[in-house]
Amino acid sequence: MAISEHVDLPKFMQGVAKRNPGQSEFIQAVQEVAEDIFEFIADKERYHEAQILRRIAEPDRIISFRVCWEDDNGNVRVQRGWRVQNNNSIGPYKGGIRFHPSVTESVLKFLAFEQTFKNALTGLPMGGAKGGANFNPKGKSDREVMRFCQSFMTELYRHVGADVDVPAGDIGVGAREIGYMFGQYKRITNQFTGVLTGKGLEYGGSLIRTEATGYGAVYFLANMLKTKDDDLRGKIAVVSGSGNVATHAAEKLTHLGASVVTLSDSGGFIHDPDGINLEKLRWIKQLKNVRRGRISEYVEEFKGATYHEAKSPWNVPCDVALPCATQNELSSEDAQSLVKNGCIAISEGANMPTELKGVHVFKKAKVLFAPGKAANAGGVAVSGLEMSQNSARISWKEEQLQQLLVDIMDGIHKQCLEYGQMGGGYCDYVRGANIAGFKKVADAMLAFGVV
Repeated sequence: MAISEHVDLPKFMQGVAKRNPGQSEFIQAVQEVAEDIFEFIADKERYHEAQILRRIAEPDRIISFRVCWEDDNGNVRVQRGWRVQNNNSIGPYKGGIRFHPSVTESVLKFLAFEQTFKNALTGLPMGGAKGGANFNPKGKSDREVMRFCQSFMTELYRHVGADVDVPAGDIGVGAREIGYMFGQYKRITNQFTGVLTGKGLEYGGSLIRTEATGYGAVYFLANMLKTKDDDLRGKIAVVSGSGNVATHAAEKLTHLGASVVTLSDSGGFIHDPDGINLEKLRWIKQLKNVRRGRISEYVEEFKGATYHEAKSPWNVPCDVALPCATQNELSSEDAQSLVKNGCIAISEGANMPTELKGVHVFKKAKVLFAPGKAANAGGVAVSGLEMSQNSARISWKEEQLQQLLVDIMDGIHKQCLEYGQMGGGYCDYVRGANIAGFKKVADAMLAFGVV
């Protein structure tokens, strides 16, 4: 008799925890998906016989390597790099590279696991992966960052390729870092291929890639509100983060008539009750991208705003909320505060920014809640479109890409509705996203047999 992984969810999770000791982020990600998938596959024996969920929760491979580089003072520095290739059942591995001191194998495994479902939801042929290093680019000179990126790619190049694994940027990895890594890949291999996405427009990048994740999270939010015959006009929006995703989410919210009143960074958050309009957003982009300053400087420039050190913005009354900073930034207490203060919709711009208990709070309150694997898929969707353009040696116009992004986010929303409807007009978007993503990957895995 085949082993049935659906018999006992706690037992399944005990096995995951035993195989991945100390990897709390990864275990959390698997738990969140398994809670929905077990119910869906209860009467589908083919998935049990093939142990599909167990196999998806075991990465195809994890590559760990030493990254040696030299700082501007001539000191030899040593970091650790990883690439987690989780699943390539529907296409080449695809997922970002993150440079941050908090990067661990557990974090990258959770991100690669989530990426597998997120990429499936886009409808594009992309598998799931993630990579990075415990390197902090903040405070480093351009030449130090270049030397680190070159050393990182000197090892990574043997594990990636346009039809194998196509990394992109993530936290700490922007256009500068992508350029250095692409240059080193080209230097080593003597090939000009679409091995990375998020590239500069001069050498194969795609228009709207910078905006895509933030814009996509807002498009998904607007789709959720539309199911309630509502829209973003006049809504008060609380946004966390002040990087690429957060600023572009704030930009699109403003375009659609909402008033964004908060942004944050690792030091704290700003609250501007007058609204962070497009002019103020341009100032923030200059602060963060050019001057590499701190969000606290905002209150010196714009009177009427306040800065709240070492705090998150979730106690600020709002209609909609978009956590766009990092994983587990929104606790169950924060979720309760949002619900209590009348928040009607949450769209995750970051990866797993809400703790699992917080997700349960939103589900219990039956507010509109879009998980990151659905809401922030716009970025990887445009990365997938960049891959297509590179393969065909063409570049699409901005109007085409903007419409494709809107269409892809609409498609993801429809998939979530298909599998997430719970009756009484309530849609469990977490359940819908998990099942829709799982089904596509699982059915491809079944087609390949036991491999």
